[in-house]
Amino acid sequence: MKIVAALVLMMVSSAFQSDRTAEDVVLNTEMGEIHGSLLIPESTSESSLPIVLIISGSGPTDRNGNQPMMMNNSLKMLAEGLYDNDIASLRFDKRGVGASVTSLSSEADLRFDDYVDDVVSWINYLKKDSRFGPIIIAGHSEGSLIGMLAAHRGGADMFVSIAGIAESADKVIAWQLASQPDFVKDAAQPILDELVAGRKVDNVPPMLAALFRPSVQPYIISWFQYKPQEEIARLEIPVLIVQGRNDIQVQTEQAVLLSNAISSSQTSKLVIIDGMNHILKPSEADIQRNIATYSQPELPLSESLIPQIVEFINNARN
Repeated sequence: MKIVAALVLMMVSSAFQSDRTAEDVVLNTEMGEIHGSLLIPESTSESSLPIVLIISGSGPTDRNGNQPMMMNNSLKMLAEGLYDNDIASLRFDKRGVGASVTSLSSEADLRFDDYVDDVVSWINYLKKDSRFGPIIIAGHSEGSLIGMLAAHRGGADMFVSIAGIAESADKVIAWQLASQPDFVKDAAQPILDELVAGRKVDNVPPMLAALFRPSVQPYIISWFQYKPQEEIARLEIPVLIVQGRNDIQVQTEQAVLLSNAISSSQTSKLVIIDGMNHILKPSEADIQRNIATYSQPELPLSESLIPQIVEFINNARN
């Protein structure tokens, strides 16, 4: 009997996973192909499904929320959680990452607006697909700013900021470096100041090369010019701001500042989730244990995250 039960469980599990099979999609740009995964619920009778366009965070983060030495599947789980609630999603490897690696010939050529333009192109791509109704942009971390700019320029219907910053990125980087030894902070701040002023720095100390290498400085300069509080205030669509209280990369204060920047006449909601960290997983506040979750792909998302997003989308549609 145990063997039969195990076989039945395997069959049910296999069938469930097959229902979640994503459709491979490609966005053709002048600089190359950008590859994504379209996950569409099959059980719903709706003819115009809401669809969430998921934008990953900084660095070589792929469509699933993973990096080469750090697999957590956070964004893949987000897409699957939406799927289970009859909401479609599109997540993608940004240019230069994963399957989209050939769309970036040189890191030195990349600018922040390239990412924004790509998301606007994805919005236009989805608008042409009759299967979809409202388009919701959900940006995680650095993807929050990319998403709010693209939502404004591309005409999205809703916006969700997840672990997004409110101040310009140079201030957040300075905060992240605050726990480092004085000699690191003292070396980093003049570089930050120069990049904020729009000037490249040739002589970067080896200890800071990973963060401020010359090839990435043009991108950083283009990123630092934006102030998320100002950009989110431009939106005239429903906005949800989600932040984990145990996020060691972005302070809860950043979510509050974003929320405060939105006009009182605009539909918006701020949600602070206890116990959730930067990669959307339940975690202790202890730094080492928190970081350990970044490489635990089987660890589920915080149980409050998906219900909050689903509720927001459903309420905004009605």
